Amino acid sequence: MWLVFALLSAVFAALTSVLAKAGIAGVNSTLATAIRTVVVVAMSWLMVFITKEQNGLFNISNKSWMFLILSGLATGASWLCYYKAIQMGSVSKVVPVDKLSVVFTFILAFIFLHEQFTPKSIVGCILITAGTLIMVL
Repeated sequence: MWLVFALLSAVFAALTSVLAKAGIAGVNSTLATAIRTVVVVAMSWLMVFITKEQNGLFNISNKSWMFLILSGLATGASWLCYYKAIQMGSVSKVVPVDKLSVVFTFILAFIFLHEQFTPKSIVGCILITAGTLIMVL
């Protein structure tokens, strides 16, 4: 089932890029990011209440709060940079560079989470990097 959600995530991410590029014309990228964020926040809280998970808010540990807040800050920084990049450049070039996050995630997971690289993941990272370079050069 995770694969279905991952593929849906990829489709929605693609839609996000195309719709954002169309919507950002003549709009400050920071303002556009803020508008998008409000919509994401509203949608996320709606899902929390639809699934009746709001009581879980009180069971979150301090450590989890800290990492979720840091993750939120990283997401915000990513979105601000992404919107500025698509405003300034071509979506077809910005998106492949943005997807280098897969490679950076493998490296950070190795360093901080002690996840192991496998020969398959190393080859995959090399191919992603090569593919990105081919697409943007």
